[in-house]
Amino acid sequence: MNNLFKGIIEKLFKTPQTNSQPQNQSISQADVEALIDAKLNEHAAALETNQVPSQDEDYTLSTKQIEYALSLIEKVNDEFELAIDPAELTIKDLNRLIAYNRYKNKGTLINLVKRAL
Repeated sequence: MNNLFKGIIEKLFKTPQTNSQPQNQSISQADVEALIDAKLNEHAAALETNQVPSQDEDYTLSTKQIEYALSLIEKVNDEFELAIDPAELTIKDLNRLIAYNRYKNKGTLINLVKRAL
């Protein structure tokens, strides 16, 4: 029984002896530069495909959205007035109006409204 435990303990704590030394592979400077250039080109191509806005996207508002935007503008009519034609409102403008009504941050209305005199 003792021999069994000795054998198990020796197997657990004994490290295998390997005579082979790890071989260091040298990589040339040209290989490293080529690999970096390839990765940079791959990354740049990925960025170009992700950042190119589609020309087909429609940012105009529907009539119901325009009505909602005008109702939001009516709430701030005593301080501001709309500086553009309501038909030219975009989704970004509607989001600004919603943000202003939620957080009362006047900076969100820049370029959309002008101060009422």
